[in-house]
Amino acid sequence: MRRRKIDGCPIAGALQLIGDKWTMLVVRDLFAGPKRTTELLDDLHPISSRTLMGRLREMEQDALILRNNYGGLPRRVEYELTERGRRLVPLLDALMKVGQVLECNECQDRKDSAGYYCDFCPEQRPAMQFIEEPEIIEPRPEPAPRRKDDSIVLL
Repeated sequence: MRRRKIDGCPIAGALQLIGDKWTMLVVRDLFAGPKRTTELLDDLHPISSRTLMGRLREMEQDALILRNNYGGLPRRVEYELTERGRRLVPLLDALMKVGQVLECNECQDRKDSAGYYCDFCPEQRPAMQFIEEPEIIEPRPEPAPRRKDDSIVLL
């Protein structure tokens, strides 16, 4: 998996890992289980196949998804979330709650436009049983203040 090198901050690294809106939507659609490329293309309309394939490759490199090639003719490939990819589910849940509070969309909007709710929709799944409480991270101790240096350097 790739290391993120913006400024060393975990938030910046996570945002680089997420990349764009398509990553979280792929996670949303793989939440319920493995899917084939054509299923993802249908669920993520209007994404282009080129954009989807590029995003899936990056997510595989980042160990967020697993690509299962079953071979055969026509070729059968499925994608599924890894344990690392499932760690993004609480973020999905938070995004859903923010979208509801800000009244961005209603679940019914998706049902009306696509004909079905997404697999992550609260209309489709029982109460938050799959969301793990985030681990509380202890704050780092304050660094010791720098000692004032009153010396003068002459050049």
